Amino acid sequence: MFRSDASVSLRFSETTSLCPCMASAMAVVAFLISLTMPCQSAVAETLLAGVAKVDITDLDAGPVNDPLYVKALVLKSGSTTTAIVTVDAVAIGGIGHIKDDYLGKVRGIVERELGIPPTNVIANASHCHGIVCKDADDRTVRAIKQAASNLVPVKVGVGTGHEDRIMENRRLKMKDGRTIDVRHAYSIPPDEEIASVGPVDTEIGVLRLDRLDGTTLAVVYNFACHPIQNVPSRGNSADITGFASQVIEDNLDEGTVALFVQGCGGDINPIRYKDVDYPRDAEPLGNMLGLSTLKAVRKIATAEDERLTVLSEVIALPRANTAERMAEMESEQTRLMQSLGGTSLNFKTFIPLFVKYKASEEFPANYPYRYLHDRAMGRKDLDILDAENRANMERYIRNIHTMEKLTRLNTNLRLLKKHHAEGIAAGKRTIDVELTGLRIGDFVLTTFPGELTVQIGLNLKKKSPHKPTFVAGYTNGYIYYAPTTEQLLNVGGAQEDSDCVLGADWQKIYEDKAVEILGKL
Repeated sequence: MFRSDASVSLRFSETTSLCPCMASAMAVVAFLISLTMPCQSAVAETLLAGVAKVDITDLDAGPVNDPLYVKALVLKSGSTTTAIVTVDAVAIGGIGHIKDDYLGKVRGIVERELGIPPTNVIANASHCHGIVCKDADDRTVRAIKQAASNLVPVKVGVGTGHEDRIMENRRLKMKDGRTIDVRHAYSIPPDEEIASVGPVDTEIGVLRLDRLDGTTLAVVYNFACHPIQNVPSRGNSADITGFASQVIEDNLDEGTVALFVQGCGGDINPIRYKDVDYPRDAEPLGNMLGLSTLKAVRKIATAEDERLTVLSEVIALPRANTAERMAEMESEQTRLMQSLGGTSLNFKTFIPLFVKYKASEEFPANYPYRYLHDRAMGRKDLDILDAENRANMERYIRNIHTMEKLTRLNTNLRLLKKHHAEGIAAGKRTIDVELTGLRIGDFVLTTFPGELTVQIGLNLKKKSPHKPTFVAGYTNGYIYYAPTTEQLLNVGGAQEDSDCVLGADWQKIYEDKAVEILGKL
């Protein structure tokens, strides 16, 4: 399950006569000594980095298409040390297979054994829906230790790439002002009701770390998209970003580790997410993202830069109070159910009628000459039949559309009720969130523990005093979706505004604090 890098094998080549546990222990001791011993100025001004990855695929969860990894990048400059952890999982606690105590456990062990402060351990989930093993926390610690035991001097470079082919905004603006999103949990509204779609972020943020001999040690890349396309076999998979990382690693120097950091992908789906004409496949999309990232990596020049800053702050954000909106939705639920009317048709009779009446609008029930002959004889039997069939089909279709509205309403109402109950159980009207600001040379990143929608990321990139700036959601915990204040006017209409614990005025509080932290980096 554990795969070491080539650099690790070289590191321990002098201790091959020792057992693996003794070698690991000696490496940890050496790392702790490096943290505490006084350094000459030349050493203090050198940025050190080490990387590792460990397989966390749950082999007992059914067929596996491709492996899931936890990856660790440990950085040290002077007295500052940080560990960036990326996990092929849906979230850091909250939902999915990573337990709620994961982050606290990992941070506690890493602080105790490596001396890295808890807030300097930054964990980001790719948000793929793969299934990780039950001991993912222990394997995360193993990855961090391995990375920390193999620190080497590195040069730093930052750049951006572009990708616009693999994703789309899933929120559909309706002509009546509502917003509905594209999900498998419910159907898309009729074509004629859809007015427009939302924005995407085409930027790939890239950090390149090279050894002093010019070979690439690690690539950190940041992009906004739900990696939930899956593969045709439906086997366990790291999805789009797993394939992208493999492409990057396969095309750079031996031992290079690519770490994907999820951005503001809360309302961003993979392209063709709802297609039914051919199997959905994450691999081609991942290949495109990987190649676009490689294109950016190869344009980045690296240089020695010792700057390493980590800032962390916990802020309180307002919780939502959706009691009134839930009551409105329950009334709408009743109205829709009562509007369902009887119809002579069932599914079996509706389908052939619908095909016939679409195939020939003027003469659907029979040959044209039969209509013309009956009309010449003064009979309107076929015309009367057509009017009756069309009325029955309209009633049947109206019922279908009503039931589709009910499925969307029921799904979102359940989400609102769930979070309303959680808010009551919490006993307070705010929720604490951990924000991190990270600077590595000219690479600047700010983090948030929820599923930020893309507009918030675009806002922060514009407001930041640093260009470029990158934004990561899904980091250091999980608090569900974090839509904009404008999107929260649509509460109950789409997943992002329903699967949300935040009050409408949270956005300004967060963005102001994030910009403040960025200004200190």
